[in-house]
Amino acid sequence: MDQDAQTPVIPRWLTWVRELQALAQIGMHYAVNEFDRERYQRLADIAAEILNEYTQVPVDRLTVLFNSQTGYATPRVDVRSAVFKDGKILMVRERSDNGWTLPGGWADVGDTPAAAAEREVWEEAGFRVKAQKVIGIYDANRTGVLELFHAYKIIFLCDLVGGEARPSSETSEVAFFARHEFPQTLSGRRTTPPQLEDAFRALSDPNFVTIFD
Repeated sequence: MDQDAQTPVIPRWLTWVRELQALAQIGMHYAVNEFDRERYQRLADIAAEILNEYTQVPVDRLTVLFNSQTGYATPRVDVRSAVFKDGKILMVRERSDNGWTLPGGWADVGDTPAAAAEREVWEEAGFRVKAQKVIGIYDANRTGVLELFHAYKIIFLCDLVGGEARPSSETSEVAFFARHEFPQTLSGRRTTPPQLEDAFRALSDPNFVTIFD
């Protein structure tokens, strides 16, 4: 399936908010005096005001969120695992929205990407897995809006090592799905149908080339 056909329209206001917040965060990181800090803080405030206008999330809550971001602003990293058993792919149902997704989440500081993906499967689904190859590195702006901040998604093809299906505090169900029998309700844009198709192609084709962007 053509990835571009699934590219969502990112609202201009969200693009502006992300850029303003990133500029403010970077500016605060490199600011050398209080006058610069005040200017960059105003940028962050404007970003919060724009977001409030479109989402109705309280400005003070957004300001706290923006001010908690420090250092040079870069995209976040979301890791996912494609795990197969008898030709079927492992998915979990998120308690937050009752939708299905590949197990995964934000990578933690200190983890390698593969270790983060493997740990997420254990925590969310109860299986021990071993990452074998990268299926794709996706720009979240092209596959769907991930939270407020820009993010990259890395999906690993993993071998099933052991364990048994076990829901968690974040997941209510664990199940394997055959190709073309994906659940109708997916969890937001955590996992998309084209990404599931990429995973099946990576499993069946030993010459599969990692997808990026």
